[in-house]
Amino acid sequence: MTEKKKKIIIFVIFAVIIAVLLVATILVSAQAKHESIQESMKDAVLHTYNKVNFFGLEVNPSVIAAFLITAVITVFALIVRIFVIPRFKMVPGKFQMLLEGWVNLFSNLASSNSPVRNKFLGGYIFTAGTYIFLSTIFELIGIQWTTTSGASVSLPAPLSDINAAISLGCLSYLIIMSGGIVSNGLRGVGKTLKDFSLPISMSFRMFGALLSGALVTELVYYYTALSYVLPVFVGVLFTLLHAFIQAYVLTMLTSLFYGEVSEPHIKKIRPKKAGGKTE
Repeated sequence: MTEKKKKIIIFVIFAVIIAVLLVATILVSAQAKHESIQESMKDAVLHTYNKVNFFGLEVNPSVIAAFLITAVITVFALIVRIFVIPRFKMVPGKFQMLLEGWVNLFSNLASSNSPVRNKFLGGYIFTAGTYIFLSTIFELIGIQWTTTSGASVSLPAPLSDINAAISLGCLSYLIIMSGGIVSNGLRGVGKTLKDFSLPISMSFRMFGALLSGALVTELVYYYTALSYVLPVFVGVLFTLLHAFIQAYVLTMLTSLFYGEVSEPHIKKIRPKKAGGKTE
């Protein structure tokens, strides 16, 4: 058999496989799509239909995702603290360099934006940034969960739920206010309350960015013509971009405002007049 015939046979085999997969996908999608694209997009935002059972309560799938992410981060942190950190060396290995680089990223961010009282700030933005990053890329795993109606859904990123985004935004605002109170007392509270729209802007910025990626991915998966190869690039690209950008944006904003309100207030001394009285 010549080389040309071998190439033709291989091409035919691949063409037959692709044709079979295409027909099977069309048949399955025609039976599986029992809701319109409008209903799919609406449920991705409001989670009206696809509820899951959580100890007898009907909750959004993002709640299950949030608890799973929190458990994984907690167990991983305990393992690293007990078994890995005591074995750190002067000449770091790859994992030690990765861990130290990730910690230094947020530590330097805190110290550069808040010269005073930045150790607590560094710990908070490290935790928040890690949670945002890991909870965003969590949806790439595609863990399936059964809804109360018997359907199967993929667990979304926790912060694509407006409730989770608002909670993290408000928590960051309270951390900023605490820095102002510790450094300047009631004056720090006043400086923080000036930016009363900050938790709203942080919450909806994060929620909107993550939700836009989820909606675009949902749209791509819904239409059969777009559901080949493209979802891989779209899903990975949007997820990774949002993971890095949102983790950086929230931690940067928190650091900036924390540094602003925690800056100690310096009383201005008025210059004295010639008679010894101040102006």
